[in-house]
Amino acid sequence: MILAFESSCDESAIALFDEKGSLISEWIQSQISRHAEYGGVVPDLAVGEHLLNFFPLLELADEKYDLQYRVSSIAVTCGPGLIGCLGMGLSISKTLGLLWDIPVWGVNHLRGHAFSPFMALDFESYSDWQRFLPHLGLLASGGNTILFKLTEERYLEILAQTVDDAAGEAFDKGAKLMGIPYPGGAELEKHAKNGNPNAFAFPRAFSNKSDMKFSFSGLKTSLLYALKNMNEKQISDSFDDLCASYQAAAVDQLSVKTSQALEHAQYKSIGLSGGVANNERLRESLGEIAKKNKIFFLPAPKAHCGDNAAMIAHASLVDKQGLWPNHEQNLTFQPTLSLDQLPGTSF
Repeated sequence: MILAFESSCDESAIALFDEKGSLISEWIQSQISRHAEYGGVVPDLAVGEHLLNFFPLLELADEKYDLQYRVSSIAVTCGPGLIGCLGMGLSISKTLGLLWDIPVWGVNHLRGHAFSPFMALDFESYSDWQRFLPHLGLLASGGNTILFKLTEERYLEILAQTVDDAAGEAFDKGAKLMGIPYPGGAELEKHAKNGNPNAFAFPRAFSNKSDMKFSFSGLKTSLLYALKNMNEKQISDSFDDLCASYQAAAVDQLSVKTSQALEHAQYKSIGLSGGVANNERLRESLGEIAKKNKIFFLPAPKAHCGDNAAMIAHASLVDKQGLWPNHEQNLTFQPTLSLDQLPGTSF
């Protein structure tokens, strides 16, 4: 079996995959309640929580699967992410690798997300993969917004990315401006379902198809000024409309740029991954784009949109060129690792 660890931010997660690429089981301990009072992730606190969480999770897995005698390799997130958090996962993984005398592989967290829409496929089947490649993927999370191409040879090429805030960050910060507690993106979406998405004219950045990039800082600023020009009653009366209009502006930007990418090249599928992929309006919008263009729509399973170890185990099987080897115990954290960064390349 493959034992995987994910600790890039505030999720302590482990997962087990079999050699055929099927998920056996997974365990995730969220830290949201510990960071909520601070309005965001506190790095030092997150490291301490990983230290507390991982050993009980491992005990649960070991009681059921007798890990030492059944695990043949370990996959662990090596970047990008918070240095201390990455260090926790790496330290535990490398220690177990030494104790059990098995290989340890570093996995790019972003590539884990990028390949997560393919988790239901038979990873060894060439014909399965070729049905969907070349693939246009949108990775939208709290820290990243990237539009990329996955070629027939499973190479990843970045087509567009944010120049400032990520989409998930924009949702959470917008929610915070509205007085919604952290993490507020999901709660903002709930209010948006009851609102009018055309009630407020929030901006959509880089609408020209020649500008292959995203930006969400202007959207956040626009909301700030809109709120400043309203009194408490006006905000209360228009709360759902504000949420719906703000969400629509963010989703429209993501959708329009995805549509524009389809004008530049031929694709067989569109993928959606990352924490923001749980947003229903975004899933519906990209699904409609795929249907219009008569190509497959592959959203990541909702259970594996956020940070999780299952996608790390999966990536270790399907993305061999993206694995970082642990030669002579030299595998270390790569906090600024990019989606297209491969082992052997310099920073």
